[in-house]
Amino acid sequence: MTKGRLEAFSDGVLAVIITIMVLELAAPHEPDLAAIRHLTPVLLSYVLSYIFIGIYWSNHHHLFQAVHHVDGRILWANLHLLFWLSLVPFTTAWMGDTHFAPLPVAAYGCVLLMAAVGYFLLVQALLARPGNRATLEAALGSDFKGKISIVCYLVAVALALRWPFAACGLYVVVAIMWLVPDRRIERTLHMDEDE
Repeated sequence: MTKGRLEAFSDGVLAVIITIMVLELAAPHEPDLAAIRHLTPVLLSYVLSYIFIGIYWSNHHHLFQAVHHVDGRILWANLHLLFWLSLVPFTTAWMGDTHFAPLPVAAYGCVLLMAAVGYFLLVQALLARPGNRATLEAALGSDFKGKISIVCYLVAVALALRWPFAACGLYVVVAIMWLVPDRRIERTLHMDEDE
C-alpha cells in the first residue's frame, strides 16, 4: 500500500468521526437562550473533542510528510490509533449528556490516553521502517509533548473519578499544549529540500 492511500483512508475516518460527533448534537426545541444554556455541557464536550480530532489530523498529516515508506506494521499501528479515535464520539456524547459525571469523564480520558499511546506506537512503527528514521528522528526530537501528554492523561483519569472538572481542566491543558504550532517536521523537511 502506498503512503498516499494510508493518508486518504485516515483522512476519511477522521472526517467520519467529526461528522458523527456533530450529528450527535441535537438542536433545542425551544427558541430561547435558556435552551442553549441547557446544552452547554454537550457543546463544550463537542468543542474539546473537535479540537482533539483536529490536532490528531494535523499531526498525522505532518508526520506522514516526513515518511517515505509504509509497511504492514505501520498499517496496523495506524488502524490502532484510528480505533481509539473512533471512540471519541461515544465518550464525547456520554460526557456531555451526563454533565461531566465522573465515570464518563474518566472514560473520555481513557480514550484520549489510548489514542496518545496509539500515536506513540505509530511513530515507533514509522521509525522502525528503513528509509524513514533519519528525517523523523530529526523532526521529532525527544517528543516531550507526546510523553507529557500521556502522563497528563493518566493523572486526569485518576482525578476524574473524584474531581471530574479538574480532569477536564487537564484535558484542556493538553489540547492547548498541542495547539501551539510545532514546526519541527516542517523545518526538517525544508532543510532537506534546501540541501
